[in-house]
Amino acid sequence: MKNQSFLAGYRVLDLSQYIPGPFATRMLSDLGADVIKVEPPRGDPMRNFMLSDNATPSALYRHLNRGKRVVRLDLKSDAGKTELSRLLKQADVLLESFRPGVMERLGFDRTRLELLNPQLIHCALSGFGQNGPYRDHAGHDLTYCAASGALSATGTLSQPMIIFPPLADHAGAMQAVTAIQSALLGRVKSGKGAFIDISLFDSAMAWQYLGLSEAKENAGLQREQLLLNGGAACYNIYETADNQFLALAPLEAKFWRAFCEAVDRHAWIPRQLENMPQTALIQELRELFLSQPLEHWQHLLGDVDCCFETIPTLDQAKNHPHVEARGLLNNWEPAYPAWINGAPCRLPNRLIEIGDGESVEWLAEEP
Repeated sequence: MKNQSFLAGYRVLDLSQYIPGPFATRMLSDLGADVIKVEPPRGDPMRNFMLSDNATPSALYRHLNRGKRVVRLDLKSDAGKTELSRLLKQADVLLESFRPGVMERLGFDRTRLELLNPQLIHCALSGFGQNGPYRDHAGHDLTYCAASGALSATGTLSQPMIIFPPLADHAGAMQAVTAIQSALLGRVKSGKGAFIDISLFDSAMAWQYLGLSEAKENAGLQREQLLLNGGAACYNIYETADNQFLALAPLEAKFWRAFCEAVDRHAWIPRQLENMPQTALIQELRELFLSQPLEHWQHLLGDVDCCFETIPTLDQAKNHPHVEARGLLNNWEPAYPAWINGAPCRLPNRLIEIGDGESVEWLAEEP
């Protein structure tokens, strides 16, 4: 497996912290870009966030920054500003996740950046974007999802539920990567850089097209009332007799029929399209699945073409045969989620910290 280096030769400056920006630049690094992560003197707070393995830096930090070079600069000092100016002149992309206005206060407004490097792709990744009434509003993934309406359709009838992993953080990161690569492609023709304003709130909002289309036709529809959020018997989660859970998703008629025949409930076949929420039918399926342990349903439905899966814990999913066959994990660390030219990507597993004339290499995940 050779590392896929589609972005080899491109240099990215990463002035971001926590999850969204580092996840975006990690994807660029996975595809071959040379990423230099610029951190404040005390480092990215993610270094000590959720130290599940009691290692420093944390496993999350090592994963988000694999393949990068890390340098610490005090951007409030003259020396730090001078070094950042030098790095900007050599960069193709700048991704920063400051609040709107911070780059200007540091002395790197749009005019200055264009003077330093007219071909620079500048991506500003923030919570609510560079304009609008919420421009300076503080937030985190949970509140971006709340404001976008995502939580109104997620959870049980009695209460919205937190989305995990964080939806807005990762949607924003993916949006940033797509826009950056598009800008680099456009620069080939124009020879000019670009300024990209990416908002985590906007990115979460963009994923609400399913709920918005339903709300337009059926004002007031909420959790457990739609086809894909718990209102349908044929797309739901069920508990078994041994307190385990399974997912059932036979949306197509042929899959629903196959399921009904397998569990000997032929009378359910014409009921698939009953009006939602399908409270009565869902309850009948709940009672069925509660009658036997998970092993029984695995044996009965495992080979039936009906979109049935158990719900493993993450440590169980780690050993899933398909995870192993696709090379999706390196020990506990997710790989880049694509096969390229017939093989999974072979990724750099080190991040290099540069400081005081020395380089310190950290394994992104211990072998």
